Amino acid sequence: MAAFSGVDYLDFDSLLSDEEKLARQTARQFVEDQIIPIIEECNREGKFPKQLVPQLGELGFFGANLKGYGCAGMSNVEYGLVTQELERGDSGLRSFVSVQSSLVMYPIYAFGSDAQKDKWLPLLQQGKAVGCFGLTEPQFGSNPSGMLARAVKKGDSYILNGEKMWITSGSIADVAVIWAKTEDDRIRGFLVEKGTPGFKAWDVHGKWSLRASVTSGLSMSDCKIPAENVLPGVDGLKGPLSCLNQARYGIGWGAIGAAMSCYDTALRYAKERKQFQNKPIASHQLVQEKLVWMITEITKAQFLALQVGRLKDLGRVHPSHISMLKMNNVWMALETARRAREVLGANGIVDDYPIMRHMNNLESVYTYEGTNDIHKLVIGERITGVAAFY
Repeated sequence: MAAFSGVDYLDFDSLLSDEEKLARQTARQFVEDQIIPIIEECNREGKFPKQLVPQLGELGFFGANLKGYGCAGMSNVEYGLVTQELERGDSGLRSFVSVQSSLVMYPIYAFGSDAQKDKWLPLLQQGKAVGCFGLTEPQFGSNPSGMLARAVKKGDSYILNGEKMWITSGSIADVAVIWAKTEDDRIRGFLVEKGTPGFKAWDVHGKWSLRASVTSGLSMSDCKIPAENVLPGVDGLKGPLSCLNQARYGIGWGAIGAAMSCYDTALRYAKERKQFQNKPIASHQLVQEKLVWMITEITKAQFLALQVGRLKDLGRVHPSHISMLKMNNVWMALETARRAREVLGANGIVDDYPIMRHMNNLESVYTYEGTNDIHKLVIGERITGVAAFY
């Protein structure tokens, strides 16, 4: 099959700078050369391609929109285009980069001490260290304020107890950003290093989604954490939520990449597959309707992502804008995968084609980092002024 050349119905590229196109092309070529040839095997075997981590660091994809500490200093639009291409390869790979960048490097960058930044950010940027983000718990997902993890001050340390669940990269992480409540019921962030006594990680098996990604559970049993490992720059729920906003932004772009992969596969297949009087199925009205729906929704998603990215670069983005981006674009991508599978018929369920893998992955993306319904409530509060979360 010919290499992917992009999906652009309304001259979207005319709105991009040369630097933005270069960032996208760099990621696109990496996906074509390094991910596409191996991803179906990784998905089939439930194996994360850890050998790609150093290359991702060399390309500047970790903490790409941060400045200093070896980071690429990309604009938010450039970073979005990178995540788009990575998720065109696989949602699990984009998830890994999102967690490393937005949920580990960002909180250290935004809230960490100089010593914490100097120690961790260069290692994380280069891929010499891997991080994870511990917020979700077995009992609390959409309501993180209900977390049960506790940190009790004892001398110059904190004693950390609790459990976290659905943690990307948990068992391979060198450092975990763990959020827990202190004795005054404030939420604080703690850097918990691999090998800390009482800290354990295990992998979730039996997944039908994000199979090329490591998903873990974490437990802390009387973990003694030095006070110097507390993120000093923030307390309260605004800390982890601000990190999630960074990650959700990348997800909104990434979903476009998964949709592009499904649409491109369906379009090529429809032109080649012949049925009824030896005509390509692209000549049938019902097939064209599916393809038209896909390209229309992808196009709308592209412009939504670009506008949110421009606002983010101007410092004018609101969390509800990012909620709309994540909500709409992941829904769009999941529906695109379903329609693309219909175009391919029975062939759509086998991994000779990427569609079912994308569809299964997107079922998780639809739920994590704020479910589709929660993002609707975020937008609803923004437009009505009335919170409806409870």
